[in-house]
Amino acid sequence: MAIKIHSGQTTGLNGNIIDVEIDLAQGLHNFSIVGLADKAVDESRSRISAAIKNNGFDSPQKKNRRITISLAPADLKKEGPVFDLSIALSFLLASGQINFSPAEKIFFGELGLDGTLRPIKGALCLAKTAAKNGFKEVFLPADNAEEAALIKEIDVYGVKNLKELIIHFQGENLLEKQPATAINFSQNHKNPLDFSDIKGQETAKRGLEIAAAGGHNVAMSGPPGTGKSMLAKAFTSILPPPSFEETLEITAIHSVAGTLDKPYATARPLRSPHHTSSYVALVGGGAWPKPGEITLGHRGVLFLDEFPLFDKRVIEALRQPLEDGVVTISRARGSIKFPARFILICAMNPCNCGNLGSGTKECICSQGELLRYRRKISGPIIDRIDLWLEVPQVEIKKLSDDKITSENSEEIQKRIIQAREIQTKRFANKPVLVNAEMGVKELKEFAPLSPSVRQALDGAAKRLDLSARAYHRIIKLARTIADLEESDEIKEPHIFEALQYRPKAS
Repeated sequence: MAIKIHSGQTTGLNGNIIDVEIDLAQGLHNFSIVGLADKAVDESRSRISAAIKNNGFDSPQKKNRRITISLAPADLKKEGPVFDLSIALSFLLASGQINFSPAEKIFFGELGLDGTLRPIKGALCLAKTAAKNGFKEVFLPADNAEEAALIKEIDVYGVKNLKELIIHFQGENLLEKQPATAINFSQNHKNPLDFSDIKGQETAKRGLEIAAAGGHNVAMSGPPGTGKSMLAKAFTSILPPPSFEETLEITAIHSVAGTLDKPYATARPLRSPHHTSSYVALVGGGAWPKPGEITLGHRGVLFLDEFPLFDKRVIEALRQPLEDGVVTISRARGSIKFPARFILICAMNPCNCGNLGSGTKECICSQGELLRYRRKISGPIIDRIDLWLEVPQVEIKKLSDDKITSENSEEIQKRIIQAREIQTKRFANKPVLVNAEMGVKELKEFAPLSPSVRQALDGAAKRLDLSARAYHRIIKLARTIADLEESDEIKEPHIFEALQYRPKAS
């Protein structure tokens, strides 16, 4: 008689329920796993056999027993060791060594040779999928229990080892249900860099405040050593903490990627890949697609230092995520969409030598070198960046004068949180969180312009030869500037300030 137990795996950022079926028959010993299993799943036979034997039960290696494990659906590739626990339980159940009802229960976990359960990737996604499919109880490694308990619609049980779970099913020493996880944002990691630590650069700080308030993309240009990287790294200190929904999104992504070092994310991510990073590393991919840096930066910041030095193919790959907030990875077996709503911060030198426009040093680049350097960033990418900020050299007097002070990050963050709250109320029941995500319909509804303001914008758009995309981005930026001033209407000064952040013609 075939026995069925349920497990699952992640594909992209989605969970899939996997049925683990087992059939025991008399005959020459054979232990086979079918269902398009990869090497890690195939090797589970040895791990499971050792774990069962070392916990005092008859091993599957017993003679005159044919064991067939089927992982269904058969046409979906099975990856990783997440099925170990369910396969072990199915064997013990089929061989009559334990007895329990697997109905409405689901099992995840990798087994050690001594039966201990090792943590898995994607616990949050798997628990969410299990709850959505009507399961009542989920059993998984104890290290993943707090993460999975973010899903309140299912009972979560953290298990330390195989023996502990078997005793639970025998009714001798019941496992305690994991309490629902309450997110404590006071654990938010404090950024070691504060805006008050950066002397001067008030224009750049103002631009970054606007970017944080409305979720806008930024490019900073200036000579080497002017503080571009410091400003970008201090940027997360002024961002508002993530909401509960955003925390779930961030946690799910980093759990699947294996970069989650806590039960849940408490801060917005800051990803800073090196300019030698490959296309796949940034965008994501592989034979079975995994998230890349732009997805790991979802609901946070993607900082690309030395922007023009990135491979042109990598830069151009940013077009879709910057516009749509998703990246689609297509392969012969199908396509997967990863979320990619991040704030892009680029930093670059004005030229190869970095001295173009400097008042103290001479640029040694030829006209051909300057042209090649500028061509590395295409017009469509330029259009998708809302604020272009100049970060000039700071006078030595300002650097050494301790009397010169500036606002700290906490003060700036208060204004940004206030502006975000205005946007939250504005976009209630809309698939939009911040001004930068508005489409044409939302612009008409939430960012109307008076005739005089429209006339001023149209005149500037003709002089600057703005594209339709740049025109709409100016309105979004002006809406954010108005929100920072708690103004219901977009006024001419808001439009004029937004226009100042367009790239200067060279």
